[in-house]
Amino acid sequence: MKTELVDVSETRKNLVVEIPTEKVDAEIGRVTARYGKAAKLPGFRPGKVPAKVVKQRFRGQILQDAAEHLVGHAVEDALTERGVQPVDTPDIQNLVIQEGQPLTFTASFDVVPSFDPGDLSAIELRRQPVAVDETEVTESLERLRQRAARFEPVDGTAVEAGQTVVVDLVRQGTDKDGQRGGEDRHEQVSIELGAEANPPGFDDQLLGMAVGETKSFTLTYPNDYSNPDLAGSTVDYTVTVKELKRRVVPALDDEFAKDLGDFDSLDALRARVRADLEAEATEASERQLRNDLLKKLSERVPFAVPPSLIDREVDRRVQDFARRLMDQRIDPRQTNIDWAAFRQGQAEPAADSVKSAMALDEIAKRESLTVTDEDLEAEFAKYAEGTGRSAAAIRARLQQDGELPRLAAGLRREKAVAWALGKARIVTI
Repeated sequence: MKTELVDVSETRKNLVVEIPTEKVDAEIGRVTARYGKAAKLPGFRPGKVPAKVVKQRFRGQILQDAAEHLVGHAVEDALTERGVQPVDTPDIQNLVIQEGQPLTFTASFDVVPSFDPGDLSAIELRRQPVAVDETEVTESLERLRQRAARFEPVDGTAVEAGQTVVVDLVRQGTDKDGQRGGEDRHEQVSIELGAEANPPGFDDQLLGMAVGETKSFTLTYPNDYSNPDLAGSTVDYTVTVKELKRRVVPALDDEFAKDLGDFDSLDALRARVRADLEAEATEASERQLRNDLLKKLSERVPFAVPPSLIDREVDRRVQDFARRLMDQRIDPRQTNIDWAAFRQGQAEPAADSVKSAMALDEIAKRESLTVTDEDLEAEFAKYAEGTGRSAAAIRARLQQDGELPRLAAGLRREKAVAWALGKARIVTI
């Protein structure tokens, strides 16, 4: 077999291959024999169809099967011999296969060349100080207090500002093109007057209504309304007031602290809130430090990222975003998102992400950083703790899905991050 590796660019290679005639003919003969055993043709007994007839009848399929077998093995052998690792399945071009002739083709693929990530001690990073002031603690306590609010019935009979109204509601909309939608009916809906989520003008229509009263009214949403599905539309509402409530926020005292959990006093709750805020601030500071390191490492990659790797990273980001929408019970197909524009917007950060991953892989290779079975078992245990499943079940599932290599690669890169942070000069602001 003749092979030639051609450098198209620093990251793009062409492998030109010629497989000798005798090997091509032998493979065509093998495939022909396989087809002959299964062939059922008029005038011939099963398994007794002459090879010449089989070749005439199944010529296209035989040549295709023979080519797939020969090409796959030829590419694998040639790349292994040369120590070349493509980042994706090679693109086979200019393939020619005929009986009695050599098989020729070109395999085109991207690679990640080895490079020097440079002196890591020359990287300077700035760590944000972890500081939590009393104002942040007070604001967090206030948020806890607001979340602990309860609703109590109101003796009055008319809706007043600031109350929470329990209503039965019917709505039917007409979009800006004049298309009439179906009716939506909801019972026992709690609406807090003054809430930002309420439709514009909705609260004014409810003020003064009495318990048991029914009222119909029409609202027109502004053209610049935050929800594009409602912007410029007209909606007819029919509302029946069922109940009036008022929101009661507990006092910020020792009793409130005890109601929240295992706290003896408000001071104990305040100390816990401060500790949690400090932990969050520390985590944010370390995350920013890590992101700054990855950015600096990406700048040390001396060549353009192969487009196939950028496309793969953009695909991953789109899938993650769609998955987050589905977690919120939003159908990605029913949104007004311009997915082409979204992909385009992800191209640059995707390229930076791929570059930083390349740098981490190079550091791991140069420093002989490896992932041990103990590392994997610790990760399985971490997954198990968060899902309630056993570590063995987590391992089996990842192995079944073919995810173990990707998990190991991620852990290896995390070791490279730790190594690089250990070498970098970190200055606390």
